[in-house]
Amino acid sequence: MRQSHVPLAERMRPRDLDHFVGQEHLVGPGRILRQLIGRRQIPSLLFWGPPGSGKTTLATILAHSVEAHFVFFSAVLSGVREIRKIVSQAEERRSRQEGTTILFVDEIHRFNKSQQDGFLPHVESGLLTLIGATTENPSFQVIAPLLSRCQVLALKPLSPQEICTILHQALTDREHGLGQLDLAVAPEDLEFLARMADGDCRRALNWLETAAFLAMDTTDRPVDSTKSVIPTAVIREAMQERGLRYDRNGEEHYNQISALHKSLRDSDPDGAGYWLRRMLAAGEDPLYIARRLIRFASEDIGNADPQALQVAIHCRQAYHLLGSPEGELALLQAVLYLATAPKSNAVYQAEQAIDRVIRKSGSLPVPLHLRNAPTRLMKDMGYSRGYRYAHDYRHGLVDQEHLPKELSGQTFYHPTTRGYEAIVRDRLLKWRRILEERKARTTDREDD
Repeated sequence: MRQSHVPLAERMRPRDLDHFVGQEHLVGPGRILRQLIGRRQIPSLLFWGPPGSGKTTLATILAHSVEAHFVFFSAVLSGVREIRKIVSQAEERRSRQEGTTILFVDEIHRFNKSQQDGFLPHVESGLLTLIGATTENPSFQVIAPLLSRCQVLALKPLSPQEICTILHQALTDREHGLGQLDLAVAPEDLEFLARMADGDCRRALNWLETAAFLAMDTTDRPVDSTKSVIPTAVIREAMQERGLRYDRNGEEHYNQISALHKSLRDSDPDGAGYWLRRMLAAGEDPLYIARRLIRFASEDIGNADPQALQVAIHCRQAYHLLGSPEGELALLQAVLYLATAPKSNAVYQAEQAIDRVIRKSGSLPVPLHLRNAPTRLMKDMGYSRGYRYAHDYRHGLVDQEHLPKELSGQTFYHPTTRGYEAIVRDRLLKWRRILEERKARTTDREDD
């Protein structure tokens, strides 16, 4: 027997802060939202947090607390035409001294730049108090002028304990919740449901509502006065396959690839393996991860283990050949190899050092002795004159400048003492010593 066509999550939405669960860093005693309500002055705000963390609920509570006209606006369903209509109505209310208008824009990150620009003059003038809600990092998704006019408040995923509290309220609330059904859930099942909700209160309430419907008889017989416990099997059936909190183009995408990269750099195979599997389980493109591994092999391992680049490239080829799930094992193999390989960023540092010099010095000419001279004119101009062929010299070494004259003597590549790069380092030191000794003897070509 269905209580209402309104979803349980909507019916259980708190009407004031005293019934709001979670986000204590914002709503607790002395915290910002509690103080704003006390002063009855609401500035423009951006609520940034994961789904089901209370963004819409907090916006509604704020609007009601100051008795403002509250307009709900969906960035998915509405556009510039609707914005103009809201602005016109807000101007009429202000002219009649009927109070301020709070415009709540859900999923504000879905608006493009020109649509977000449409809010600016009205937020600036105070005609509209804007409260935006976004699951995406506003630094990337909200234009800078609008961002500077709003205070960003970050919401956290609800803890399993907080979600358990909300679920218990829903089971016992006879006016808005499921209390009239006289249903109960075993504590361990309630905790499991809360934990699997992954911080999303709405998801947990939807699961509970579905489980309640599944547990009831298909007939409309009154429920016995004794509470009926919803079986564990019904709870699991209602949940089906849960999805991990992730967005392949959003905040969690960048957070988790950063965690993978840093775990690899810190030589932690367990952490690296965990973040790899987390990303794959959430639906990340395995070939994107493979490309990042190839980059990592050069940037953070380099010549400390030249084989690392080959392993990363082969792992991408293996996945491309096998696909999922078989090819994912090759990704894990590569991740574990890269995590346990010796590390060096000397190649990356050399790249950065060379680029800095190029930006500063511009298009310096190639020294004449390094230029080819395929024509008579070029030979007459001195092209290739004085070039010494390394294979004609002992050890295959020759002392000649290969940088533009203005950069003579500069060194960009500094091998570390880790892994194979230690051999490279010793080799370079040996070559430099040979050339220095040769220069000291004032002869650098040996007789045949």
